Amino acid sequence: MALTGRAALIAALGSIPVGFLEPSWTGILAVNAPLSVAILCDYALAAPVRSLQFTRTGDTSVRLGERAEVQLTVTNASARQLRARLRDAWPPSSWLPGTEQASSRHTVTVPAGERRQLSTVLRPTRRGDRHAELVTVRSYGPLGLAARQGSHRVPWTVRVLPPFTSRKHLPARLARLRELDGRTSVLTRGEGTEFDSLREYVPGDDTRSIDWRATARQTTVAVRTWRPERDRHILIVLDTGRTAAGRVGDVPRLDAAMDSALLLTALATRAGDRVDLLAFDRRIRAQVQGRAAGEILPAMVNAMAPLEPELVETDARGLSAATLKYAPRRSLVVLLTSLDAAPIEEGLLPVLPQLTQRHTVMVASVADPHIEKMVRGRGSLDAVYEAAAGTQAKLQRRRTAEQLQRHGVTVADATPENLAPAVADAYLALKATGRL
Repeated sequence: MALTGRAALIAALGSIPVGFLEPSWTGILAVNAPLSVAILCDYALAAPVRSLQFTRTGDTSVRLGERAEVQLTVTNASARQLRARLRDAWPPSSWLPGTEQASSRHTVTVPAGERRQLSTVLRPTRRGDRHAELVTVRSYGPLGLAARQGSHRVPWTVRVLPPFTSRKHLPARLARLRELDGRTSVLTRGEGTEFDSLREYVPGDDTRSIDWRATARQTTVAVRTWRPERDRHILIVLDTGRTAAGRVGDVPRLDAAMDSALLLTALATRAGDRVDLLAFDRRIRAQVQGRAAGEILPAMVNAMAPLEPELVETDARGLSAATLKYAPRRSLVVLLTSLDAAPIEEGLLPVLPQLTQRHTVMVASVADPHIEKMVRGRGSLDAVYEAAAGTQAKLQRRRTAEQLQRHGVTVADATPENLAPAVADAYLALKATGRL
């Protein structure tokens, strides 16, 4: 039984005349006895909570930052009308800060034998699976003095997907891809090593692309068009070790890496290449392999959603072995990891020759924009020390990148908002030079 504020207010008001007129046990009994009887009757007339039935419908997935709506249907199978306050509990990260109480509490009235539908709006603030917790119901009597209370478990899961904020960069990269294919009105020579087709010469075309033999067979000047190689294999490797747990600004390194992987996947599938995903630290955390072009992006988003960094050092030898296993033929291996000196020098560099001997390797890493602010800092003694520390960190990062480049590795190092387009541009550059 749960007493309401109305019952407490009546008891308080009843104690005032007792205190003035009859300050005794008899006076207290004269006020509280009828109130107790009313509370018991009200409790008895409240609709039972255990007989209520609940079902859920609604969204099962949502992108991070967007809203999801889950409907909860309440069926009153008893012979009494249900007057209730209901709490639909979800994990705290299912709502924006400060909005949980307004979003999860509902007032409902359900006549006997009928049902009502309630809607809970979620705005998740973290990726992953959000599981519904208990539905707690407080059923009030007709007088509003007492209530029955109980909880029901009504399972439901909403998967919060990566937001893919870098998709705004996709149109510009697709335009660049069309230029590489020689299929735009920019009239640039299609870059690559695969001959595509012949077309009529247009003023502005490179005269070196004129096919004189074809021109001799027809009345117009013909030019060759080229396109980058297609049907190449790209393996995106996400490092989910401890370095991926660091936050750069408000974004975890792993989330920025995921965003870059999604943009690269969208671009590569449009270019006719095959893309696979491998998430690894000391073991395989997620894998997407052998999907068709129309299926790869949804499958990758779904596989990335529950990934969280593991607070362990990444096993570089295990990562190399897994990469070679899932990319048996020559491929572009895009490793999204950290450029910190210790993990690279002690972990990746010793096994790098095994990868570069067989594959084209790109290493992409999230740079901290705060370091650039530190480097530019002046005006006080603390700012000068911070500038020196920032410069040292920046030089160390540059030396690490140069070490990788000496092994033939392409390095993309950019801030979280610039990493995805930087990786896409590096991919297009490799494709334009025929290195895939």
